[in-house]
Amino acid sequence: MTKKCFTLPLMLIATCTVLFAQKGTTISTQLERPKLVVGIVIDQMRWDYLYRFYNKYENGGFKRLLNEGYACQNTMLNYIPSVTAIGHSTIFTGSVPSIHGIAGNDWIDERTNKSVYCTDDPTEKGVGSDTKAGKMSPCKLLATTITDELRMATNFQSKVVGVSLKDRASILPAGHNPTGAFWLDDATGRFITSTYYMKELPAWVNTFNESKPIDKLLSNGWNTLLPINKYTESTDDDVSWEGILKGASRPVFSYDVKKAYDLDHGSLRQMPFGNTLTLQFARAAVDGYKLGQTNSCDFLTINCASTDYCGHLVGPNAIEIEDVYLRLDRDLASFFSYLDQKIGKGNFLVFLTADHGAAHAEGFLETNKMPTGLLSKGFDAAIGNMLQKRFGAEGLVSAVDNFQVYFNKARIDSLALDFDKIKIATVDFLQHQDGIQYAADQDKIATTAIPAVIKEMMINGYNQQRSGSVVMITKPGWLPYYSKTGTTHSVWNPYDTHVPLIFMGWKIRHGYTTKPTYMTDIAATIAALLHIQMPNGCIGQSITAVSDK
Repeated sequence: MTKKCFTLPLMLIATCTVLFAQKGTTISTQLERPKLVVGIVIDQMRWDYLYRFYNKYENGGFKRLLNEGYACQNTMLNYIPSVTAIGHSTIFTGSVPSIHGIAGNDWIDERTNKSVYCTDDPTEKGVGSDTKAGKMSPCKLLATTITDELRMATNFQSKVVGVSLKDRASILPAGHNPTGAFWLDDATGRFITSTYYMKELPAWVNTFNESKPIDKLLSNGWNTLLPINKYTESTDDDVSWEGILKGASRPVFSYDVKKAYDLDHGSLRQMPFGNTLTLQFARAAVDGYKLGQTNSCDFLTINCASTDYCGHLVGPNAIEIEDVYLRLDRDLASFFSYLDQKIGKGNFLVFLTADHGAAHAEGFLETNKMPTGLLSKGFDAAIGNMLQKRFGAEGLVSAVDNFQVYFNKARIDSLALDFDKIKIATVDFLQHQDGIQYAADQDKIATTAIPAVIKEMMINGYNQQRSGSVVMITKPGWLPYYSKTGTTHSVWNPYDTHVPLIFMGWKIRHGYTTKPTYMTDIAATIAALLHIQMPNGCIGQSITAVSDK
């Protein structure tokens, strides 16, 4: 009887298998993955840049992504503050600061009461440089990344490489145990790494550095790619709210970029040539490590950071920023064409997104009768003075950063002061300051009268060990006092948190969605496509519509 019960189901399975085969369904005998995954993060890229400059883009860059790939048109950050280190960590972990631990580019360590940089690691040394720029690692990232999960899923046969001008934007996406992570040392103008990854630079990196690519990129200066009267999506070339490149007297084309670079090597980052350099180095990495050219599925993370530095300098409406994007468009087209030839079109998977957006410049908004303002300088001193008068003690505030107030908890405890009352007084003080819409005790956000969507972003961004105890929310369009020229970011508003997200290539269908998606969904989607585990802190959902599988 038992034998018959098992025989019938087996016969049905066999019959169904034959029927499927007769209808042309093939069962893959081997797991399929792309040869290479390329994660491109365009620093400070507002979503609307895809369309504001669309008519001037060529066919092979942003237009190719939109016209061949799958675009998620309503992708939002679901946490604050919206800054670089958190953005990159969230994209590749699928998690939020509360879990992955990267609570800002910098934060205050409550044990030492000192500022901490997100990837600083004094136990490591630079490789390729003797400067502090090399003393870096991902040791403060608490969760795994999608790149980590790929490495573990393939028993570390997959190669993973991170590339950026910024250390944090190379280190955090590449994860805890990549093949390599490389960033630019401004002092030497060379790409470097740290002893966390290797003891010496690979030969291909030395070859790239020795070719002096920066000298070549700066040799012809910086003028507009198109005739300047064609930049109709931008404001005039000389307005009061734009910052000025080193060595220039006004924010106008053309720029003597060699002079700027000689005065300050860091000024390369504010020019479009920083993006060109990054993508040139990414090509060298593909060649040097033979990424996508063996039996493994490899992963290359690229951050184009000049968009951020230029945006901070001049704001979103300057001819300079439009020119940066038009040149980046052509650089991306060239890079995609290179991958077509090297890896084979359809054999690689690309996703492009941003770590955050940016606000319009305060002067631009004011000139055009939009609500705006600048916060007053010295919040930390003002709060400290108020608390001293109220509680009879100085030094209770450590810092104000990331729109959060950090307190000297050790001093508060030593004086036996009531910390809850200190926080209540701080919240009340902030709520009466110009430009502040809300303020809240981070431990009591859930019961605070703040719109739910903002409240969730506050909770997701709050890491108890690394975030300030009181958070403030600015009025829409308001910027910090130091942003009188150019722009900045870090708030909840859509101009800072609405980012592009496009998938293209291997198994990706053409189309788009306007349904809400989130930055935390990116890692979950890549995990599903590659058939690997999601990162261990991932809270995102796979965007199933992207795939034609």
